Amino acid sequence: MERDRIERDTFVKASVERVWAVITEPAHVGVWFGQGEPAEIELWPGGIMRLDHGQYGVFPTLIVAVEPPRYLAYRWASGFPGEVADEGNSTLVEFFVEPEADGTRLRVVETGFASMKVPLPPEREETAGYDSHNEGWRGIVEIVREYAEK
Repeated sequence: MERDRIERDTFVKASVERVWAVITEPAHVGVWFGQGEPAEIELWPGGIMRLDHGQYGVFPTLIVAVEPPRYLAYRWASGFPGEVADEGNSTLVEFFVEPEADGTRLRVVETGFASMKVPLPPEREETAGYDSHNEGWRGIVEIVREYAEK
């Protein structure tokens, strides 16, 4: 079994613009992924988005691509809180936002677990490894859907 790619999708009863806002605007990201406070987001390639994941740490993710309102990609060094993500210590998270009848299809893909150049510290495997993220995205995608539909 390949343990390098996680893919989740959901149908959101909201416009593409609403879903895009939910995954990119500081106030929204701070609610569905953070601790409720607005996230710091420099929404351009090379910018930093600071994700406050509570007890697991604050993660300065590196924005890779921004193609409003359809595609967002960032690198996330989930095993290394406080470290800026780069190609050696992180996975790539991609959000695909596509119109669909009466709403939007949101697909999230995370890749790169097997190709990280810097291995996860053993004490972070439980919260930053493939199994943790595989389960975590299942819940996060539903949280984003419910939040966007409000």
